[in-house]
Amino acid sequence: MSRATRADGQSPAPHAADSHELIRVHGARENNLKDVSIEIPKRRLTVFTGVSGSGKSSLVFDTIAAESQRLINETYSAFLQGFMPNRARPEVDVLDGLTTAITVDQQRMGGDPRSTVGTATDANAMLRILFSRLGEPHIGPPSAYSFNTASVRASGAITVERGAKTKAQKATFERTGGMCNRCEGRGSVSDIDLTQLYDDSKSISEGAFTIPGWKSDNVWTVGIYAESGFLDPNKPIRRFTKKEMHDFLYREPTKVKVNGVNLTYEGLIPKIQKSFLSKDKEAMQPHIRAFVERAVTFTTCPECDGTRLSEGARSSKIENVSIADACAMEIRDLAEWVRGLKEPSVAPLLAALQHTLDSFTEIGLGYLALDRPAGTLSGGEAQRVKMIRHLGSSLTDVTYVFDEPTIGLHPHDIQRMNDLLLRLRDKGNTVLVVEHKPEAIAIADHVVDLGPGAGTAGGTVCFEGTVAGLRASDTVTGRHLDDRAKLRETVRKPTGRLEIRGAKANNLQGVDVDIPLGVLCVVTGVAGSGKSSLVHGSIPAPEGVVSVDQTPIRGSRRSNPATYTGLADPIRKAFAKVNGVKPALFSANSEGACPTCNGAGVIYVDLGMMAGVDTPCEDCEGKRFQASVLEYRLGGRDISEVLAMSVTDAEEFFASGEARTPAAHKILERMADVGLGYLTLGQPLTTLSGGERQRLKLATHMADKGGVYVLDEPTTGLHLADVEQMLGLLDRLVDSGKSVIVIEHHQAVMAHADWIIDLGPGAGHDGGRIVFEGTPADLVAERSTLTGEHLAAYVGG
Repeated sequence: MSRATRADGQSPAPHAADSHELIRVHGARENNLKDVSIEIPKRRLTVFTGVSGSGKSSLVFDTIAAESQRLINETYSAFLQGFMPNRARPEVDVLDGLTTAITVDQQRMGGDPRSTVGTATDANAMLRILFSRLGEPHIGPPSAYSFNTASVRASGAITVERGAKTKAQKATFERTGGMCNRCEGRGSVSDIDLTQLYDDSKSISEGAFTIPGWKSDNVWTVGIYAESGFLDPNKPIRRFTKKEMHDFLYREPTKVKVNGVNLTYEGLIPKIQKSFLSKDKEAMQPHIRAFVERAVTFTTCPECDGTRLSEGARSSKIENVSIADACAMEIRDLAEWVRGLKEPSVAPLLAALQHTLDSFTEIGLGYLALDRPAGTLSGGEAQRVKMIRHLGSSLTDVTYVFDEPTIGLHPHDIQRMNDLLLRLRDKGNTVLVVEHKPEAIAIADHVVDLGPGAGTAGGTVCFEGTVAGLRASDTVTGRHLDDRAKLRETVRKPTGRLEIRGAKANNLQGVDVDIPLGVLCVVTGVAGSGKSSLVHGSIPAPEGVVSVDQTPIRGSRRSNPATYTGLADPIRKAFAKVNGVKPALFSANSEGACPTCNGAGVIYVDLGMMAGVDTPCEDCEGKRFQASVLEYRLGGRDISEVLAMSVTDAEEFFASGEARTPAAHKILERMADVGLGYLTLGQPLTTLSGGERQRLKLATHMADKGGVYVLDEPTTGLHLADVEQMLGLLDRLVDSGKSVIVIEHHQAVMAHADWIIDLGPGAGHDGGRIVFEGTPADLVAERSTLTGEHLAAYVGG
C-alpha cells in the first residue's frame, strides 16, 4: 500500500502524536532524590544502575511507576477507588509522557499456607476446570477439585414472601469442595509439644505459661484462664483433675465474664492453633517463629498424603492421572502431558493452559511443581513467576518495571532472562530495569547511573547515555563495570567437616558430601539444582549454626535500623543514665512519644477513596518526641538528633567522650561492616531496598554466638563496588575462627572461595547431584560444569 505524498512532492509533516517519544521527569525529590531531571526513551530498554541506596528504586518505582498507577486508578469510579490502594502523588515537579506501568518487584509470594505456585498463576484454576469436564468419575464442578474449598451441606426451612403471601418450604444446599478434612487443605498436620507451652510445676498465677507475649497482666491470654472459673489458678498444672485438664487444653469456645467484661474462653490447644498455626510461618517475627519451631512439629497429613485434596478429588482421573498427580509433576513434564490431550470440546482451555505451562519452562522455572508452596520460592523465583502472565500478552506500549530480575540466577540463566527483557521491548514496550549485574547492564539501549554515593550522598544522576559511554565515564559504576576477581592463590586448610549422607530433600538424589569447616565454602549451581535443599534442608543444625536466609524483614513505618538491630536499647539506657530518668522516655513508641502524633512524626488524614495525606506533626515538627524529652542530652545531642545520624557518624559519636557506649558501638561496627554506613538510625524499614534489608539482617546475626554461618546469596542487591567489601567481611568471619557456608551465584564470591561444591547438572529432576567438589582453581582448570565454564570466562576476562 503506497503512502500519500503532498502535491509539492515532499513527505508529509510528522504527526503530532509521534512527538511523544520520551518519558520526562523533572524535579524528582522522593526519598533521597535531589531534584532529579531525566528523559527516558520509550520502546527501549533502560537500565538504572548505582550503588545500593543511591535512589534507583525511589526514581523508578516510587516516582515513575507510582504516578502511572495512581493516574490509572483515578480513571475508575469513586466506588471502585474505595477498594484500591490509595497512592499519594510523588514529590516531583513534572512527569510527562507516562504509559501504563506494570511492576514486577522482588516481594516474596504467599502470605498463606494454602498459597501455591498453581494458585498464584491461575494454572490451578484451569486444571480444576479441565478435570471437572474430563475427569472420570465425574465428582462435581471445579470447586470439587479445589483444596481451598470445603464441602458444605445444609438443609432447613425457609420463608418465601411473594406479595402479600408468605410460604414456608424446605430447602437444601450442597457444595462439593476438594479440601481434605483432616489437614484443611494445608497438606500437613501439626502436633504440639505441651512442655513448650507451660511449666506444669507452676500454677497459672505463678507464671506457668512460656508462650511469647503471654504476660500475667494480659486479660486476653493469661487472665482469661486465671479468672474463667473452669480451673484453679493457684494449683500447679500437673495437679489438675482430669476435667480441669480437659477444660484447660481442649474446651470448646465458651462465653465467660472476666472482671465484668464478656470474653470467649477456649482450650489452650485450639487457641494456639488459631493464633500461631493459621499464619504463614515466614511472616512471623523471629522470636515467634523460633517458638513455633520449638513447640510444633509438622508431619505430612496421613489422610491425603500431603496432596491437600479429598479422596473424591484424588479418585477422579484423566488418562490415569489425578489432579494431585498433575500438580506434583514438574511443570515441564506437566506441559508435555497436557500437549498430549486431544479433546476438541475443551480446546480453548487446553491452549490457554499449555501457554501458561510453556511460559514457566521458557522463563527457566520448568523444574517447579504447581503444588510448591508459594512462600518457599526465593525472591528471584517469585519475581519470575510474576512475569509469567506478561509473556505472550497482546498489550503494547506498556512500561514494564523490573527490580533486579537476575537475582537468584546462575550466570548460565542470565542470558535467558536478557532474551525475555529484549522480547518485551521488541513488542513495542518500554522496559525499565534496576540492575547491578554487568551481563544485564550490557544489553541496555540507555543507561541512567545514580549516585555518586548512597543515602544523603546519592540521589543525583551521574551519567545518562549508552553502555559504551558508561564504561568510559569516571562514575563508580563505570570504573567497576569490567571488574574481575582473581582466583585465590592460596586456600585455607579445613579444621573439620560437616558430614551429609544420603540427602534426599526435594530433588536431591541421595547426596553424600563433606562440607569443610574453618574455611569459606561456596555452594553453587543453576537455579533449581538443589542448593537450598542441601544447605538448609540437609545440614545438621546443632547449636552454633547461624542461618541468614532470604526471608524478608517485615516492619512497620515505626520500625527502623535502631529498633531492628537492638541498637535502640543501649542508646536509651545511655540517655537515661546521664540524665537520671527512665529509658522509656527515649522511645517514640512508649512514654516519650509526642501525644499529638503518638510518636509517628506525622499526622495521617484518611480521605477515603482519595490518597491519604501525611503532614509533619506541628507539635514535635516530625521529631516524634515530646518537647520535654528533647531537653535531655547525651554528648551535646538530643535523642532525635542521634536518630537522624548516619551509622558512620553514630559509630564515631558512641566511641568516646560522654556518649561512649560500647554496646551501641559494637552494633554500629557490624552495620558498617556490611556496607550500611550511610543509613540513618531512625530511617523507617519500609524505605529500605531488598538488599539493604538482607544486609541489616546479616549485621544482626553477626552478634549470634555461632561457629558456622550459613548465608543465602549475601551479594543480593549489592553494587559491583560493594562486593569487594562483602568479600572482606566473609574473610574476617573465617579468620576469626568461624566456618562460612555461602549459597551464591556471583563469580567474584566463587573465585574468592576456599572450596566449591557445584550441584547440577540441570534443574529439578535433572539436578540434585554433586557435579564438582574442589578449589576454584581446579573448577576453572577442569571446566567440566556450566559453573566452571562461566567462572573460567569471568576470571579470564
